[in-house]
Amino acid sequence: MPNADLLGFRPLTEADLPLLRHWLAEPHVRRWWGEPEAEAAEIRGHFDDPLVKPYLVLLDDEPIGYMQSYVVDGPGHPYGDQPAGTVGIDQFIGVPTLIGQGIGPRMIEAFIAGLFKQGVQRVIIDPHPDNRPAIRAYEKAGFRVFDQRQTEDGPALMMARDRAQERERDE
Repeated sequence: MPNADLLGFRPLTEADLPLLRHWLAEPHVRRWWGEPEAEAAEIRGHFDDPLVKPYLVLLDDEPIGYMQSYVVDGPGHPYGDQPAGTVGIDQFIGVPTLIGQGIGPRMIEAFIAGLFKQGVQRVIIDPHPDNRPAIRAYEKAGFRVFDQRQTEDGPALMMARDRAQERERDE
């Protein structure tokens, strides 16, 4: 089993897009993310968006997946009812052989620990209610369901992890 303690993140670059397209075409990713070329183009569009930060997930310095954070930006945002300081995340493990090895929850834990250190107050995620493996991974990473909504991408189970919970667990 890979050592999930050796997880890292680096900003996604133009050079990473062919690998990203390959992962987006994998059946376990495509099922939830949609058409690979359109998704890759949307992610490419985030390079110049100050509210979205796309990252490559590294395990032992090897790329294994994708992670992005986005600012939940007030009333115009579909999740604008969330408290100030809320950031949303989306991610996937691109390498099929790494699915089900416990890397997902550790990857999410490591990423949101960094967000909390930056002062983020709440992290939300919005999986499709039928995506049970992802929901289990998010629960293992400390997320709790707070709502179910209809989004432009379909139904979403709204889950959150709050920085205040971290302080309570540390005390």
